[in-house]
Amino acid sequence: MCAYNITWSKNFRTGGLPITIHLTTEIAGLELANPTILAAGILGISGLTLKRVAKAGAGAIVTKSLGLKPRSGYKNPTVVQVDGGLVNAMGLPNPGIEHFSQEIKETKGIATPIIASIYAFSPKEFSIVAEKAIEIGADGLELNVSCPHAHKTGAEIGQDPRLVEAVVKEVKRIVEKPVFVKLTPNVADIARLAKAAEMGGADAITAINTVKAMVIDVETATPILHNKIGGLSGPAIKPIAVRCVYEIYSAISIPLIGCGGICNWRDAVEFLEAGASAVQIGTAIATKGPRIFKQISEGIKSFLVKKKLRSVREIVGTAHKK
Repeated sequence: MCAYNITWSKNFRTGGLPITIHLTTEIAGLELANPTILAAGILGISGLTLKRVAKAGAGAIVTKSLGLKPRSGYKNPTVVQVDGGLVNAMGLPNPGIEHFSQEIKETKGIATPIIASIYAFSPKEFSIVAEKAIEIGADGLELNVSCPHAHKTGAEIGQDPRLVEAVVKEVKRIVEKPVFVKLTPNVADIARLAKAAEMGGADAITAINTVKAMVIDVETATPILHNKIGGLSGPAIKPIAVRCVYEIYSAISIPLIGCGGICNWRDAVEFLEAGASAVQIGTAIATKGPRIFKQISEGIKSFLVKKKLRSVREIVGTAHKK
């Protein structure tokens, strides 16, 4: 695994000795070669695409959200492009957790951590899916309690702190692997939800999922998405996501992963300074392709060199000191 470390020969701290710049980071025991992660729902749909993303330079990979049983999702149209991003209502289509085992097997041999995104309709069902995800080879879990358009799951669970805590507690009772909890921004106090997840035993928080949104065809006065309501992703939600990460950082003591509208290294650094230890990339892959992982890693590395810093950890949460 490429650790994305470089040696900077012009040292301003150690009397001329070389400095090694480290992009490696650790989240709840998972070692990442760099702080970029594939977000759930983007390319994490097969063993082939998982390997493609690993080869492209992602530090970790999150699969598409998987449930206990196969799910076909909503009818088309499921995605519409808007200024600043995409609005989607896919309906969590997936083959079911057991059928995804073959895709996980195809990733054997890659060093990049594979994190299974899972959803369910109750704390007990979450624990069943979680156990199966670990059995098929996932290195960790990301609990999707934040999808804004799936009925009786996703954000309908994730808007209730008590239910979030109960879900996490039930999952942690069953599995020993790292458990991340992906939170919804469609709440009044996201820091309260993050704290509830931590109290339940979460190992890390991912913030945020998409922002609840809608698009209407003005000529026909008809909602464009089949489900009518969807989730907005892309650059338009980045300021919201940065604010959420900033608010959560002071409320919890576990690692935080930023997600929402990251398109370049400056976006990634902004999230790190707000308090994230790593960042997830999703919608930008649609326009820039998988090469974006290496581009962002190289940009962060150059930023560290410019600031005369040794590692990513040195910039995490620095905005809170101002």
